[in-house]
Amino acid sequence: MAKSKRREGSGKRRVPDRARRRSPWGVLLVTAAVLGVAWGGWSWWQGRQVAAEFATLVRQGQAALAQVEDLPSYGQRHAPTGSRIQYPDEFPTSGSHWPSSVEPGFYTRERRPEALVHSLEHGHVVIYYDAPGEDALRLLRAWADLYAGEPWAGVVVVRKPELGKAVVLTAWTKRLRLESFDPAAAAAFIDAYRGRGPENPVR
Repeated sequence: MAKSKRREGSGKRRVPDRARRRSPWGVLLVTAAVLGVAWGGWSWWQGRQVAAEFATLVRQGQAALAQVEDLPSYGQRHAPTGSRIQYPDEFPTSGSHWPSSVEPGFYTRERRPEALVHSLEHGHVVIYYDAPGEDALRLLRAWADLYAGEPWAGVVVVRKPELGKAVVLTAWTKRLRLESFDPAAAAAFIDAYRGRGPENPVR
């Protein structure tokens, strides 16, 4: 009886070298994950730094709150979206407005006052700027980011051409005009009136 030949290739199969090499997509995914974790940690640390700096400025700016204008309320009625409403001045702090608002954030273009008044009703602070300087813009953007996740207590920063170096801060029936940007005064205003809109006060 003939002996059976040993089957060629039996036993442990050899894996080609190229198959053992890590896929370039795998390397990219791992790298992206590591960078994502690093970015998240850096963003968290940055947020903590901004919050700490903001709290210090709030304490320093309390005296400026004596300069805040207390304005009358002109109501909260909703008007049809797209309608034009005549406000007493160009920085309204109450009155009829559209049913849609401007979400918290930093904007490089103007936004309609009818939407901004609704933002005030929600408890957001609306800040108008034009050319206050790079340091002021950096802080305003950081503060808008700091409270970007606050549905009833955010900060909306919008451009207002021809305002020059001045910055105007508004809340519901409150207004503070700074002829040149004062970070302590601005922080104190934001802290005092953010989250205190008539629709759903949360602070």
